[in-house]
Amino acid sequence: MVAAFPIVKLAALAFRQVAKPIANSFKTRAKSSPFFRHYVCMPPAQLYHWLEVNVKMKLLGLGKPNLVQKLNETAAIELGAELLGETIIFLAAAATLTAEYVRQTRNSNAQAIVLEERWTSAEKRLEELEFLVDKQRAEITELTRLVYKSDSKKQSPPANGTGDGKPKTGLFGRPVV
Repeated sequence: MVAAFPIVKLAALAFRQVAKPIANSFKTRAKSSPFFRHYVCMPPAQLYHWLEVNVKMKLLGLGKPNLVQKLNETAAIELGAELLGETIIFLAAAATLTAEYVRQTRNSNAQAIVLEERWTSAEKRLEELEFLVDKQRAEITELTRLVYKSDSKKQSPPANGTGDGKPKTGLFGRPVV
């Protein structure tokens, strides 16, 4: 069987390759646009920094910090832009994996349906053949019975014993016993 050119896989690979330049473009825009800097980059960066400091302090056994110093604006914008870029790349990979999974599932389901139809067709044909065999067996039995009945009529002598159907008579036309 000849495999089709995997255009879907090629498109997925192209999509993932294009995701990195797109992410870099978003990072550049995020750094230059005031809206992106203040509403898209900085809040996730500050949250990430707060979580990172808390987790590190707990892992090191130093307890919970009372106050986590916020990142300065330049560092927050840089970290936020990196987080945005990585999120875009991750989402592109996740979308590609999800699309491939859905495609594979759809193909698998289609193959299962075709296989089920083939089995159903084979079972139906087998039932038809079994019915035909039973019918022919009954016909053969009936024909065999008719042949034996016909043979038994030919082989049994007639009741008068002459074989020609006329009563057996003696010298003067009297029936012989």
